Amino acid sequence: MKISLPLIARLCGAMVLASASVACSGVSGNGEAPATAAPAAAAPAPAPVVAAAPAGTARSRLMAEIGDAACDTAQQCKTVPVGSKACGGPEGYLAYSTKRSDSAKVARLAAEDAAQRKEQDQRSGMISNCMMLMDPGATCSAGRCVTAKPGAVAS
Repeated sequence: MKISLPLIARLCGAMVLASASVACSGVSGNGEAPATAAPAAAAPAPAPVVAAAPAGTARSRLMAEIGDAACDTAQQCKTVPVGSKACGGPEGYLAYSTKRSDSAKVARLAAEDAAQRKEQDQRSGMISNCMMLMDPGATCSAGRCVTAKPGAVAS
C-alpha cells in the first residue's frame, strides 16, 4: 500500500486531535478523574506546514508558479487559500508575489488544489478540526513575500 507524505501528515494531525480531546476531557488514562485539575493554558496552534507535493499535482504546479515569491514592496505580496478541510474552508494560506506570479494563474491552481484535496478527503473519509482560518495577509520581508500572521501555511 502506497501512502503519500501529505496523507501521513493529515493522519498524524487527526491522531493529535484525538489525543488532545482525551487529555482535555478531565479523565486520566486509567478512567479516573484527576485529584486536582490544573487550569488549561491556551497554547497557540502550530502553523500548518505545506508538505512536498507529488509532481504533476495542482499543489506542485502552484508552488512552481509561486517560486521564490520575490518582492520589493509589501504591495506586491498577496495570499491565496490552499487545500480544503473536510468541514469546509482552506487548510491554510500561501504568500505569493505579483512581481513573480500571475494572480489569475495562482487563483486557478489554488482552486484546482482545493478540489483535489476535497475529493481526496471524501474518498478517504478524512475528518478535520473544523476550525476556520482567517486570511493572515502577506508582507515583504527580506525581499520575499511571507504570511503576515502566525497560523498560515508556510510557503
